[in-house]
Amino acid sequence: MELVELIRTIRSRDPARPGRIEAALSYAGLHAVLWHRLSHALWRAGLRGLARVSSHLARLFTGIEIHPGAQIGRRLFIDHGMGVVIGETAEVGDDVLIYHGVTLGGLSGQPGKRHPTIEDHVTIGAGAQVLGPIRVGRGARIGANAVVVSGVAPGCTVVGIPARPPKGSPCDDGGIGYGLGGLDEDPVGEQLAALRAEIAALKAELEQIKARQREGV
Repeated sequence: MELVELIRTIRSRDPARPGRIEAALSYAGLHAVLWHRLSHALWRAGLRGLARVSSHLARLFTGIEIHPGAQIGRRLFIDHGMGVVIGETAEVGDDVLIYHGVTLGGLSGQPGKRHPTIEDHVTIGAGAQVLGPIRVGRGARIGANAVVVSGVAPGCTVVGIPARPPKGSPCDDGGIGYGLGGLDEDPVGEQLAALRAEIAALKAELEQIKARQREGV
C-alpha cells in the first residue's frame, strides 16, 4: 500500500522522526503525492478538465502544484513542500527527495516534452529550479537555489547559477558543467569573494588618491 510506503519514507528520511499518525496527518508532501495519483488517473482516463480541477484543489490544500500529466515514481518525499511546482511533462523516478520552493519547469511554450526527467534517488535542494527537457541522473544532488538548465550526470552534485561543478571535483568537465561531486566550493560564493576583493582594491586606490591630494595642498 502506497500510504504505508510514504509513511515509512518520511520516518526514515526526516530527522524529526515523526510517528506514523503524525506523518500521515501532518505532511503536505504525502497528501500531495496521494492526491496526484487520483488526478493522474483522471488525466490518463481522458477526463482532463476534472483532473485539472483535482490538482487545483490539491494545490489549495497542500501548497504543492503537481500537474496531473506529470509522472511520479514511488516513495517521493516532498519535505516541507510549500511552493513546489512540477510541470506536465516532468518525470520523477523512485526514492526522490524534493525540498520546498523547487520548480521542475519548462523553457518553451511549445507542445511536447519540455520538463525535466529526474531519475531515482535524486535530491533537489530548497529553491532549486530545474528547467527544460533535461535529465538528472540517478543519485545526483542539486544544491539549494541552483538553476539547472543542462543535464546532470549520475551521482554528481550541481550548485550555483547556472549550476556547475566545483573546480577540481570528480565531475568537473572543465567548463560550465553538468555534474559535480561535492559542495566544498560554491561558484556564487567565488564570484562574491572576487567582487569583495575588487571593492577592497578600489577603496585602497581611492585612499591613496586622497592622500596624494592632501599632500599637495
